[in-house]
Amino acid sequence: MFKQESKQKDTCNYQFRYQKMVQGHDPNKLESFNGFRSYNSMKSNSFKGGYIGKRHTWMRKHLSSIVVTVALMGFLYLLDSFMSSVFEPSVIQSNSMAKNMIVPLEIGDGRGKDVVLMYDRLASMASSALVELKQDESKFWKESYRQASEWSPCADKKESTSVRTEKLQSNTGYILVSANGGLNQQRVAVCNAVAVASLLNATLVIPRLLFSNVWKDPSQFGDIYQEEYFIKTLKNEVNIVKDLPPHLKSLDFKEIGSLITDADMSKEATPTEYIEKVLPLLSKNGVVHFLGYGNRLGFDPLPSELQRLRCKCNYHALKFVHKIQETGSLLIRRIRKYDGPRNKLDKQLVGNFITGFRSNGPDIDREPLKYIALHLRFEVDMVAYSLCEFGGGQVEKTELQAYREVHFPLLMQRLKRSKAVSAEELRRSGKCPLTPEEAALVLAALGFTSETYIYLAGSQIYGGKSRMQPLTNLYPHVITKEDLLSPTELAPFKNFSSQLAALDFIACATADVFAITDSGSQLSSLVSGFRTYYGRGHAPTLRPSKKRLAEILSKNQTIDWKEFEARVTKMISGAQSVRLRGWGRSIYRQPRCPECMCKF
Repeated sequence: MFKQESKQKDTCNYQFRYQKMVQGHDPNKLESFNGFRSYNSMKSNSFKGGYIGKRHTWMRKHLSSIVVTVALMGFLYLLDSFMSSVFEPSVIQSNSMAKNMIVPLEIGDGRGKDVVLMYDRLASMASSALVELKQDESKFWKESYRQASEWSPCADKKESTSVRTEKLQSNTGYILVSANGGLNQQRVAVCNAVAVASLLNATLVIPRLLFSNVWKDPSQFGDIYQEEYFIKTLKNEVNIVKDLPPHLKSLDFKEIGSLITDADMSKEATPTEYIEKVLPLLSKNGVVHFLGYGNRLGFDPLPSELQRLRCKCNYHALKFVHKIQETGSLLIRRIRKYDGPRNKLDKQLVGNFITGFRSNGPDIDREPLKYIALHLRFEVDMVAYSLCEFGGGQVEKTELQAYREVHFPLLMQRLKRSKAVSAEELRRSGKCPLTPEEAALVLAALGFTSETYIYLAGSQIYGGKSRMQPLTNLYPHVITKEDLLSPTELAPFKNFSSQLAALDFIACATADVFAITDSGSQLSSLVSGFRTYYGRGHAPTLRPSKKRLAEILSKNQTIDWKEFEARVTKMISGAQSVRLRGWGRSIYRQPRCPECMCKF
């Protein structure tokens, strides 16, 4: 973190504001400044006649002292400027730029702050323990429970009932969906829309993806997913078309009452609510438009056929376009240093762009490099919104408070009306996102050696290199898509955050081990669900409990390394137990249920 002293900051900010005022020619400020100067000039002229003789005498008497004083002040000013430039190059900024105070730092951008260690004693013990570890000693490269291999995908099983055919022929109208959020939120919205279209016996128009001021991605469905494959895969389940018929395009949906927003539907609404609220509008107007559609279809109670259809949509119908598949295959081949496919996940996510072909060369007989994909949710918005503290002291508190005031005004209003919860209580309750340091300690406790390659999804980490250093000190082989792909290869994805997120999705889903730090993340949910669905017991996911981990880490000053290893291992093993999807649980995160998977 930056070390700031208020006196130096105030001086630098004043100098910057003055320079900006003069350089920018602010007429109001310059008029005020010049007016002040004119006033002093008039005042001095009124006394000039009676005072000039005494002033000259005094000047001659004290000339040498004045020269020494001015020289000393000049020296001190230069010294102060020099020290500010060395220690605080980033604080010389206008107060009007406070909203840009926090900038998520790219790894490798060279703007790292002082390293923050919250658990220096444990970090030291972890470093010593890793030195003694042998290669691939960790048992967590494999699933902990054999039962995981007993489940296999079957949501795409054939439906041959005449009822299904009859429903497809009798259409109640058209459903238009505009999905909000980023890549993963929109994916959930698309599959929910497929289920709703089937429920209401309607024709689904290829969903539109809303432009978000957060994601700033203009991509549409066909830029990310294969439209023809999507329609073909679901053709026996739901009628899907690419556009509305001409006579419906010109309608004002709001005027005719066919515009439905998230505010009009309950969160995780039941099928009954759709039948009672939406079906009458659909029958009357022939079309409804779900605007800003997201998580508006519950998981239970829901007919098993609709659950199966959701799974078929998510795990079978949504295929990335060839551009994403090709670059995704290039990404995982370079991580593994191996050209061929390793599992069913490869084929499902990148199609024919990864084959049995293996390049010639000295490494032709080598095994693919194993790697962990780590999804850290330590972006500035997550960190600020959590209200937690992360060891950065007052500077961190000031930064995050400034970010909250600009980006989360509703949160700030709520905080003013509610009783404050301490940062310590938030951490004990498991509300704080894991830091890179905490993630590193967990991996070390699980026995992953320092030679382990870690693919970091996202890579926008609050604090940049300084925050990453506790992780890279223990695991130096941390890589991102920006490390593995050339600027030319990444160029087609520039300014398309959802398409870049699709590359992370592929790299995480096909990893030997996937480590998540926040179970509430849609990426983590969808990726872990994909690994469960296609992994056949060979795609382990590490899910630390933030609450249990916080309790373990609270013993930082007394716990020995063996006990730390044992408690972390127990925590992770417990989360890997094979269990059926519970009531109300997400089908996208936990597909292990009769509607989506079959047990052999």
